[in-house]
Amino acid sequence: MRRGFQQRRDPSSTRSLNEDSAPTVLLDGASLTIEQVMAVAHGEPGAPAVHLSDAAAQRVTRAAQAVQQLIDAGVVAYGITTGFGAFKDRVIPAADVAQLQRNIVMSHAVGVGDPFDRATTRAILLIRANTLARGHSGVRLATLELLLELLNRGVHPLIPQKGSLGASGDLAPLAHMALVMIGLGEAEVDSKVLSGVDALAAKGLTSVTLAAKEGLALTNGTAVMTALGTLEAWRARALSRVADIAGCLSLEALHGTDMAFDPRIHALRPFPRQVNCAAYLRELLAESEFTRHADPTNVQDAYTLRCIPQVHGAVRDAIAYARWAMEIELNSVTDNPLIFIDETSGAIDVLSGGNFHGEPLAIAMDYLGMAMAELGNIAERRIMRLTDEASNAHVLPAFLTQRGGLNSGFMITQYTAAALATENKVLAHPASVDTIPTSANVEDHVSMGATAGLKLRQINDNVERILAIELLAAAQGIDFRRQTLGAGARLGQGTRHAYALIRQCAPFIEEDCVLYPYIERVRQLVASGRIVSEVNHHVADTWQID
Repeated sequence: MRRGFQQRRDPSSTRSLNEDSAPTVLLDGASLTIEQVMAVAHGEPGAPAVHLSDAAAQRVTRAAQAVQQLIDAGVVAYGITTGFGAFKDRVIPAADVAQLQRNIVMSHAVGVGDPFDRATTRAILLIRANTLARGHSGVRLATLELLLELLNRGVHPLIPQKGSLGASGDLAPLAHMALVMIGLGEAEVDSKVLSGVDALAAKGLTSVTLAAKEGLALTNGTAVMTALGTLEAWRARALSRVADIAGCLSLEALHGTDMAFDPRIHALRPFPRQVNCAAYLRELLAESEFTRHADPTNVQDAYTLRCIPQVHGAVRDAIAYARWAMEIELNSVTDNPLIFIDETSGAIDVLSGGNFHGEPLAIAMDYLGMAMAELGNIAERRIMRLTDEASNAHVLPAFLTQRGGLNSGFMITQYTAAALATENKVLAHPASVDTIPTSANVEDHVSMGATAGLKLRQINDNVERILAIELLAAAQGIDFRRQTLGAGARLGQGTRHAYALIRQCAPFIEEDCVLYPYIERVRQLVASGRIVSEVNHHVADTWQID
């Protein structure tokens, strides 16, 4: 059997979910929020429970009845009584309709690579169910309720990460999801990998025999892309806050000035998130005794300090755009064809379109990936400035160590940050500008949206580690500054709390030692969300994303 889920840390975002969120998520196809996706993805089976609204159940039932009416009337409709893709003109006899739907699931389950982690898998299930809840896909109520029970009872299909082109949706990975529903494939249950039929049985469920349109409806959509984009956009928001905090700690360690964050400057270039970033930085640094006052011989800092609002603010713009795109997609119907029923006459239309095409998501995730790579780039340059005594005008000792030469100190931490930043530059190449025609050139332009999402996840992983290194190096620099300023010197009203948390994870490094465990502890601090939540208990949270 395929090996189980990859282990991923709980993202910092899960710590800041709305505490007033309802214990039950009610799906109606139109009002699913990013916060609900996060709660279900990182929650336990049944906590929160996910159910279908009564109105959605009625719509789903009506659409399934419409599909059956078409079959009974002998109507030829794509994906219902015909083959798929290049086989769109092959009419399938009514007696073979059920086999057709089973065949699409089996034949499309060709994904490869490691399976998605549990949180991503749960997000995929939730998003696909919400799409079907709109009542335009033609699945039966019992089929949709089985999909919800996978979430509620903890049957998590093993969905390979590779194989989607982002049009027609996420065919290969979603087929692996649907396999478990028909008793095939594999799923994780209570940390054990079981066959699909055994996984269902372990939780008191039975497989479904797919009816007309159901195999196509389950596999033809953007749930994988949307899950990746939603989870990583939320995570990027948390990382961008950490970057603001890390940048301010570095500024204090480097005896920088906060004059470049003056609101009068940003009012003259009023990008709203640049303005908000500058305001947040001022809050973090308020009351600091580590910053430099007006000095006519040293009026400005290097760009990596002076231009934090401009760079970090632009990253926030990309995050906002990605969230906007994902919020729309969460409540969109993305399979094909779609069922429309005239409320007055009862007439049924089956319309073929292209809502499965992932271009809006692919471009958003590529844009966010480039922005997050830039967040890593500027942080790596601040690490360089912390470790290079020539660059910091000898404010700090070379490589943040005493007795340099005998000790290498933080020299190689900057190497690691540089390696991660360089990897991000490769990963930031947009997937959405590539396309390979498929299905005998019928599907002749694809989005590569899932690839964009997977790259974005890798970039975020790398940025998380770069920021951990910057926080560790900045805290080391702060301790050297204290030797000059005195032990009682006061950090900013926000940065002092970040510094205290870092020191709970790692001590001042007096002489060379094994550093990687400390980097990992600080990375876990970043991932847990503690650093942001603790800081924002003490400062006004001016961070704006919407």
